[in-house]
Amino acid sequence: MEALPERPIWTYIFIASCTIMFIFQQLSNLWWYLAFFPAYSLQLPWSFITSIFLHADIEHLLFNMIALFFFGYSLEIMLGRRLFVLIFFLSGIFGNIGYLLTSIIGITSMTIPAIGASGAIYGVLGTIVVLTPLKRVFLYGFFPLPLVLVVVFWIFLDIIGLFAPSGIAHGAHLGGIIVGALAGFYFRKKMVRVQYYTG
Repeated sequence: MEALPERPIWTYIFIASCTIMFIFQQLSNLWWYLAFFPAYSLQLPWSFITSIFLHADIEHLLFNMIALFFFGYSLEIMLGRRLFVLIFFLSGIFGNIGYLLTSIIGITSMTIPAIGASGAIYGVLGTIVVLTPLKRVFLYGFFPLPLVLVVVFWIFLDIIGLFAPSGIAHGAHLGGIIVGALAGFYFRKKMVRVQYYTG
């Protein structure tokens, strides 16, 4: 008898944490000490993690939380709670490292902070697209496409965005999705091996 998949919990915990932190941002300026400033990343090492739970405005928060709900819920069911949490945090951390690298080479400013769960969510998305590339999603809510095409399109926009100054941390998106995709390839290979041996 196969074990039932774990009921997602951490997806909701992360959504609640981001929402609570957004409220905190409206009440206090202390959140600046939790944001990821490339120039102060060594002095504020915790910001590699804490910045994941901060958001610039309500639109930023809502968009990320909707994406986290759909993609996070799916991945937490597929891989279980522990692996989902690991991918979420590693992707968020490497998303900040990606933003740091773009700052070092001069694409973005060392003194402009990066905040948001986008890097972590892109990592979750990267894992899902490797595990289920043909999963159908609706691009912008209207166009049904295989997930892999949507992700390739978003990656293309982020690469182009690196050379077009904006308020979006494209380096964080790319850093997160690279880590997520690598995790996806690892788990996909592991799943295929298990299926092969068990028959």
